[in-house]
Amino acid sequence: MIKTENLRKEFGRIVAVDALTLEVKEGEIFGLLGPNGAGKSTTIRMLCGILKPTAGRAEVAGIHVVKNPEEVKKRIGYMSQKFGLYDDLTVMENLMFYSRLYINNWKDAETMAEKIIERLNLKEYRNTKAENLSGGWRQRLALANALVHEPPLLFLDEPTQGVDPVSRRLFWDILYEERASGKTLFITTHYMEEAERCDRIGFLWKGKLVALGTPEEIKTRGISAKVYAIKKKLSPSLKKILMEMDGVRDVNQYGEEIHIIVEDERIKSAVERTVGKEIFEVIPSIEDVFAFLSEIK
Repeated sequence: MIKTENLRKEFGRIVAVDALTLEVKEGEIFGLLGPNGAGKSTTIRMLCGILKPTAGRAEVAGIHVVKNPEEVKKRIGYMSQKFGLYDDLTVMENLMFYSRLYINNWKDAETMAEKIIERLNLKEYRNTKAENLSGGWRQRLALANALVHEPPLLFLDEPTQGVDPVSRRLFWDILYEERASGKTLFITTHYMEEAERCDRIGFLWKGKLVALGTPEEIKTRGISAKVYAIKKKLSPSLKKILMEMDGVRDVNQYGEEIHIIVEDERIKSAVERTVGKEIFEVIPSIEDVFAFLSEIK
């Protein structure tokens, strides 16, 4: 559904995306992760035909994004970070506006809008202005706008940012339903638990793709270091001591455990002497892997 080869985007002297090569399969949920400024939004905008790449090649739904950007736009739905809603319009009016961008016939556009209202359980808010919706319902309306013309491919740029955990979970239930119907989803996110929900994930660091695979593949093969854990509270002073030790790459608190990423398992005993307890090896979390990749790249 998506294929890029050495895709690159420069803004003056700044390289936002550097030699990005990847494929996204039809019918999968693909997650693109990375810190702010890593190039996630720039990548989506190039794939949507909004930004012209500086170099490289990209095809979306079999269409060249530079040669036929308007044809690409007909086949995708795009949900931006800002939701793209008209606050002074009702739910139905927002949906009619978006459906009319794609569907010439008024009656057909209205039918599609009614269908998406039913599918996303927006009926209760049909005549409510967007500005009066809660964050979770605004998010759902924004997704409805992206879906109203039934595109085979959805781009969602950090769609759950600032949304409460319950609304986020309900939103993901809808995404799974859309995948089950045959749609392909390309999602950017900051949330590590959302990365676990994707079929495959990629991690961008300074514009470069530094990891690619399923969540399990990323956790088992994405890190060339050992991760040890200890049940202990991490004080600022202890973190400073551990981070200053040779071979320690990262130290963070995860619930009741401290995770310590080390380059060489031979320093395990030195770490144990420092914390005063025996430490045990654990399978890296997605966050462990990305913290490690961010440090070494």
